[in-house]
Amino acid sequence: MSLSNRIFMALGAGVLFGGLLNLLAPGWVEPLDQHLLQPAGEIFLRAIQLIVVPLVFAALIMGITQLRGTGYIARYTTKLMSLYVVTSAIAIGLGLVVALIVRPGNNAEAISTGEASASDEGYSLIEWLVSIVPSNPFEALATGNLLQVIVISALVGTAINLLKEEQTRPFLNVVKSMYEIVQKILQLVLKIAPYGVFALITSVIATQGFGIIGNLAVYMLGLILAIILMIGLYVLILFASGVKPKSFFRGFGSAFTLAFGTASSNAALPLALNGAEKAGLQTDLSGFAIPFGTALKRDGAGILQGFNAIFVAQLFGVDLTIGLVIAVFLSALLVSFSTAGVPGAGIIMMTTVLSAANLPLEGIAIVAGIDRVTEGFRTLLNVFGNTANASLLQQWENRPDSKKQKG
Repeated sequence: MSLSNRIFMALGAGVLFGGLLNLLAPGWVEPLDQHLLQPAGEIFLRAIQLIVVPLVFAALIMGITQLRGTGYIARYTTKLMSLYVVTSAIAIGLGLVVALIVRPGNNAEAISTGEASASDEGYSLIEWLVSIVPSNPFEALATGNLLQVIVISALVGTAINLLKEEQTRPFLNVVKSMYEIVQKILQLVLKIAPYGVFALITSVIATQGFGIIGNLAVYMLGLILAIILMIGLYVLILFASGVKPKSFFRGFGSAFTLAFGTASSNAALPLALNGAEKAGLQTDLSGFAIPFGTALKRDGAGILQGFNAIFVAQLFGVDLTIGLVIAVFLSALLVSFSTAGVPGAGIIMMTTVLSAANLPLEGIAIVAGIDRVTEGFRTLLNVFGNTANASLLQQWENRPDSKKQKG
């Protein structure tokens, strides 16, 4: 049985078991969650995140050095950023339109079921741009700041391309060995993936229950609808551009299911890189584009911020003026590029969007309790959008896919 199927089965089993625990044995939920489910899920996430930084570091350097003298790097970056801005703007616009049509704030009870600090502040544009450049490369690697790791890898890869081959061959051999070692560790870690996903999803369902879903049903359904529509739009774009959907899903299916189960784009990154060739992407292109997109491409975060802002405005009876909608759109576009690829980051970044639109920060606490229930869908879209944009870049470059080239 394939990994994606086993993870999918673990998701279903976790939802069922978590629901039964919440309904039939509520007294067991807290001790079981505290002493088994949360630790098991955390161990799995840590094991995956253990290899993200060395994998990105090695894959990017290898990808950049394979492009020595081709002039691809600047072109890749420019084209990717163009694709990111356009598709992110579409995603945010879709979230706004669905929220305006469905009107989730008019159908929700003003409840507070989760904890969120309204004093947490997001980055301003200038602060975010400055934070991209690391002051200490070892600190960036140690803390797992993916965007800074990409900058370091790009600088190292560019420097290697400017030096003579004999000067850099020993270092490149080490990097290639590191990549192979990390791939082998990934294979070992993925053997426990279904168990980790089962623990994570069981914890969410057992502790949250289904009651909160009833209180915010319209909110949940509207947000998930916007996400599904964006995924459907991506499928149409991929099909129209000549990408084979069957190969695309076969290559990245495991990454999608893991993203849904863990709610972490970073955790799904190793599987996305691993399945890129099967999806028909060139290794030099995927080694650059997929880590780059994991750090920057957040369609799910964009939809969340736009949808939530309209939801909060409706809930608190704030007039939806053109100026408010524009403020939400622009701030959500910035936030979509600066949200970390870890669980819970979207809720913290809501402060930036709500503040920009002068909306009540109390709205954060209202959606915080249900955030983890919808976070898997958003993360799935993040990874889907990242891999789709990498595939679109290859089509834009008019490069044959790896299978055709080998044949």
